Amino acid sequence: MKKIIFLLVSMLYGSLLFAQFNANISEITPNIEARIINGDSWRPSCPVGLNNLRYLQLTYRDFNGQTKVGEMIVHQDVATEVVYIFEALYNINYPIYKMELVSNYQSNDWQSIEADNTSAFNCRPATGSSKKWSNHAYGKAIDINPLENPYVARNGHISHNASLQYKRRVHKNLNNPADRAVVLKNDQVTRLFESYGWKWGGDWNTIKDYQHFEKK
Repeated sequence: MKKIIFLLVSMLYGSLLFAQFNANISEITPNIEARIINGDSWRPSCPVGLNNLRYLQLTYRDFNGQTKVGEMIVHQDVATEVVYIFEALYNINYPIYKMELVSNYQSNDWQSIEADNTSAFNCRPATGSSKKWSNHAYGKAIDINPLENPYVARNGHISHNASLQYKRRVHKNLNNPADRAVVLKNDQVTRLFESYGWKWGGDWNTIKDYQHFEKK
């Protein structure tokens, strides 16, 4: 596997705890290609080729405070800054429930959200559209802790029952990791993404997509 960038120290695997953030960026290997094709998150008709995508391995803090190894696919143009963003999230102790490829859920966005999975690339149309590609299809969008940061329709409807308690966007108990996972306007998470030029779905006018960050 050709290494594009290796940050800090070598990636450790298994159930070990990590003293510091670690990350690895690589090209899409045959193994990863097979996974995302079999998992239906990439196909030849997608708007971005595999040569333009990068596979990331990132350490993150889960809701139990443990350091885990997550994985994500993004566009090569944003790969390095995504690592920097998630390094900063790790350093401010921002909790992430889970971080897996959407292909683990057969590219089913609903199932990935139900699993509270933080993810990026998924070759799919934009929500509510049959003709326009989502920025996820280009590897330039990230959904973070989607149950705590739900998509809210124009009429205020939230599709996932576990997200209903998060419709009112406030922190209630910062000792609770799920509460700390809630992304609010002008908090450290939104300011961090915005410092790299990413836009937040919580700023949209007609709908709110609190989990969603994208770079045009």
